[in-house]
Amino acid sequence: MSTHATSPASTRHHDEIVVPRGPLIAITLLLILSVLSVAAVRLSGLEIREADAPAVKVRTLRFEDRPDGAVAVLDASNGRVIDQLYGEQGFVRGVMRGLARERKRRGVDSGPAFELIARADGRLTLSDPATGQRIDLESFGPNAREFARLLDAPTQDPAPKAGAGLPPRS
Repeated sequence: MSTHATSPASTRHHDEIVVPRGPLIAITLLLILSVLSVAAVRLSGLEIREADAPAVKVRTLRFEDRPDGAVAVLDASNGRVIDQLYGEQGFVRGVMRGLARERKRRGVDSGPAFELIARADGRLTLSDPATGQRIDLESFGPNAREFARLLDAPTQDPAPKAGAGLPPRS
């Protein structure tokens, strides 16, 4: 029976991971520099995005709540109805709720028109000149078609006024 003597040093396990200080300091400095660079650009107000292609068509739109719960989409240039949105109708109403919330936050009423802009490169932008907000609709894929159809939609006949069409009283 042989006894094998082991020293206490040979039975210790090395559970510590040793990272060299140089690379650790370099990574930390790079991370701090990246965060400071992004913060400097954001705080400077510089726009770092691709320039817009020229507008090929612009339609000014207003949105009005109706008593029946619908939202009327109006051509702001003539006040005529382009479309009626019933129920949730998802994307258009969702986008407009977000823009209306921003107007409310800034104390702007619903009077000023929005601009729906078709660009030469096929992109579609919804702009709110009253707040400076803009939404690049192509970012939402097929949902952008819901706004694109408003560009060329014909205006609908206005609702008849009370008493219209009645023969004159004698």
